[in-house]
Amino acid sequence: MSDLSAPDVVNAVANTLALPCMARRLTSVCGSQDVLEAMEWAQKAGLPLMPLGEGSNVVLPRVLEAVVLKVADSSLSILADAEDSVTLRVGAGKVWHALVSEAVHSGYYGLENLALIPGLVGAAPVQNIGAYGKELGDYVVAIHGFDLITGAAQTLDSKECGFSYRSSVFKQELQDRFLITAVDLKLSRAPVVNIDYPVLKSRIGCGEVSPTTVFEAVVALRQERLPNPAHSPNAGSFFKNPILSTQLLRQLQSAEPEIPVYPVSDELSKVSAAWLIERAGLRGYAQGNVAMSDQHALVLVTDGHAVQGQVLELARYVQTVVLERFGVALEPEPRFYD
Repeated sequence: MSDLSAPDVVNAVANTLALPCMARRLTSVCGSQDVLEAMEWAQKAGLPLMPLGEGSNVVLPRVLEAVVLKVADSSLSILADAEDSVTLRVGAGKVWHALVSEAVHSGYYGLENLALIPGLVGAAPVQNIGAYGKELGDYVVAIHGFDLITGAAQTLDSKECGFSYRSSVFKQELQDRFLITAVDLKLSRAPVVNIDYPVLKSRIGCGEVSPTTVFEAVVALRQERLPNPAHSPNAGSFFKNPILSTQLLRQLQSAEPEIPVYPVSDELSKVSAAWLIERAGLRGYAQGNVAMSDQHALVLVTDGHAVQGQVLELARYVQTVVLERFGVALEPEPRFYD
C-alpha cells in the first residue's frame, strides 16, 4: 500500500476522458490490512473512501476530496473445473479485456461479446457491463470485497448483487461502501455463441461461427466504430439505451418508424440512444473542448483539455434536444463525481 502518513499529499487521478483531477490521496491496496489502514487514515483526515478503477466510466471534478482506493490484485485462478464449465476467481485489478482474451483462448466461453470494453475487472460488476446482447451479470457467481464502513470481508452471491441493465447494488445502496477485490465467474467449456445482435451477425456473415470468431468480430467492430480513448479521450457509450413501455414505443414509432428496437420483455423495449442522438443532428456536434464523436454518436469525446463542467454542459444539451425532439429521456452511463 502507498504511504498514508502525509495528509498534505495530493495525487492525480487518471481517467479516460483526460479530465484534470487531483485526489487528496490515491492508495493501492492488496489485502485486509491495507483496507483497515486506509480506513483509519481517512477517518483521521475526515475524508470519504472511494473505490476507483482505471477511470473509464467516470466524469471527475478538478479536486476529489477523498481517499481513492485502487486494488492491485490482478491474479487469475481456477476454483472449479468441470466437463462443461469452469469457475474462475479474478482479481479486481486485472484489465478486463485481458481477462476476456485469456478466457477465450483457454477455451472458457461466454465473455467474448464483452471484448475490448475498457476498465478493470473490479469495475465491471458495478455497472453490469454489457455489449452485443450479453451482460456480465449472467456469468457472476460471487463478488468478494470489504465493507468500507466496518472493514469486514464480505462475499455477495449473484442474486445479492442486484444486477440490472447497466446497474447493480454496487452502483446503488453499496456505492462507495463496498470495495470489490475479486470476482468469481462461471464460464462454459461448450463453444456456444450469441450473435443475435444485428450488427454482430452482419459482421460475421456466412463465415465460421465460434467463440473465437465472435471475439475477433467484436474487437474489430469496437475498433472501427468507437474512438480510441488514447487518441480521442472518452468514457465509451455516454448514454444508456432508453427502455420504453409499449405505449411510449408506439408513440415514438409513429413519428420515427425506422428507429432500432430491441425487445426486453412483453411490456418493455430498448431503443438506440445513438440513433436518437444522430437523428437529432448531434453526431459531431461540438462545444469548446468537448463533442459528440463524429465516429459514433453515442460517444462524448474531449480534446484532452476539457474540464468536468464542459462535459456536463454538453451532456445536458444532448438530453434536452433529444427530449424535446422525441419525448425520450436519456440517462448518462458514467458516474458524475462531485
